Amino acid sequence: MTRAMNKMKWIKWITAIVVIAALAIGVSRALLAKKIQREAAAALAAKPTQSAIELARTDVVQVKSRDLAEGLAISGALKAANSVFIKARVAGELQDLTAREGDWVKLGQIVAKVDPTDSIWRIKQAQEQADAAKTQIDIAQRSFDNNRSLVEQGFISKTALDTSSSQLLGAQATHKASLAGVEMAKKSLDDTILRSPISGQVAQRLTQPGERVAVDGRVLEIVDLSRIELEASLSAGDSVNVKLGQTATLQIEGVPNSVAATVVRINPSAQAASRSVIAYLAINPAGLKVSLRQGLFAQGLLGTGKQNGLSLPVTAIRTDKPSPYVQLIDNGRVVHRSVQPGLRGESDGELMVILAGLPDGVDVLRGSVGQLREGTQVKFTPDANANPNAESAPAKAGTVSQASQ
Repeated sequence: MTRAMNKMKWIKWITAIVVIAALAIGVSRALLAKKIQREAAAALAAKPTQSAIELARTDVVQVKSRDLAEGLAISGALKAANSVFIKARVAGELQDLTAREGDWVKLGQIVAKVDPTDSIWRIKQAQEQADAAKTQIDIAQRSFDNNRSLVEQGFISKTALDTSSSQLLGAQATHKASLAGVEMAKKSLDDTILRSPISGQVAQRLTQPGERVAVDGRVLEIVDLSRIELEASLSAGDSVNVKLGQTATLQIEGVPNSVAATVVRINPSAQAASRSVIAYLAINPAGLKVSLRQGLFAQGLLGTGKQNGLSLPVTAIRTDKPSPYVQLIDNGRVVHRSVQPGLRGESDGELMVILAGLPDGVDVLRGSVGQLREGTQVKFTPDANANPNAESAPAKAGTVSQASQ
């Protein structure tokens, strides 16, 4: 019994020693971790100050009062103001069609013919009918003259003379109708010759020589590119602000520079399906070095008024946070400031937006700089033109480089 009790005492002592050793190891590890943290903090504090972001003066824009041209975004396809489809006015085989897409034609120029054989025979038929009707007039005239003489002599009644008079009038009417048929046949023969009603270029050749065309069958499309218009589709709400004479700046696919346009017509009726209203803008080709084509897509801004206020380029507003903000420079550091965008408009060829929440004269980073952490130090590259002895070359607009203070 005594031996068992001694054994239990030894077990208790051994357990206590193990617990004390574990506590000692834990305490030593905690002290070692704190020491490492203090050394890391001291090393971080010993590092030099964070380097500043070096910017060019063109990387910032100043908040200031500007006159903005309020604009309405428009788009659509270009279309020739004068265009026409040349159609066959009589049925028959198409002949002498040589014009192809891109060829120039003049007003009144013969562009094709329809086989005139049928029309020629119709003229002959109508002429024969007219001659037959003329013969009937001669017969009726002689009968009328004879009966009138007999009535005057009292050999026949006046009723017979009235009958002869009616027959003469009917023969004359039949002859006139036959002559009208001759004229119609001649008109049909003239319609076999297809002439261009305008001067312009062939846009489409819709029928080939030798094919038989029906009445009103399309043969050619002619467009006059001397006057080009944009057909812009406007919503019902936007259309009320559009007036004749308003100007727009357009970007046309394939054309490097912007193009001016003026509202010349507004459709008085809305489209039945979309309820949109079509506005027609005449393109001003002055200064263009390229030729415009029908069907090219164009988009731009239609000026509908002016507005004045503190503004910035739209691209300077950032939206990667819950609310819009800008990156302004305050005492050499980047500060994020929330803003309230307002009306948009154009100024000096750049799309601007009126803002609330910024003082006048503050420098704001352009959108091309990208996002910078709030509190980041910034400095500007010296202007080498103003100071020839400047050591650092000016940075290009929109670039960001690291430079040590």
